[in-house]
Amino acid sequence: MRLGVSVLAADMPETYRLWTTITAWWEEIEVLAVTGVTNARTEAANTSIKQIERTGRGYRNPANYRTRVPLASAAQTTA
Repeated sequence: MRLGVSVLAADMPETYRLWTTITAWWEEIEVLAVTGVTNARTEAANTSIKQIERTGRGYRNPANYRTRVPLASAAQTTA
């Protein structure tokens, strides 16, 4: 509530946008504050998969991509 009062007192478009964003995402912010759980591991895995696909240019068979991802992930895990 104090933040809302400060936003009104500031009377600036930037603070109104910040307040709108915070109120829209409040449930997610609260879950992070209470549990400390994020989706960082999922995002990291997705980034790794995208990088593997980028380096595998030239494959014409989609099955090769599906095979390459677990193999490269296993190689990274053991290294």
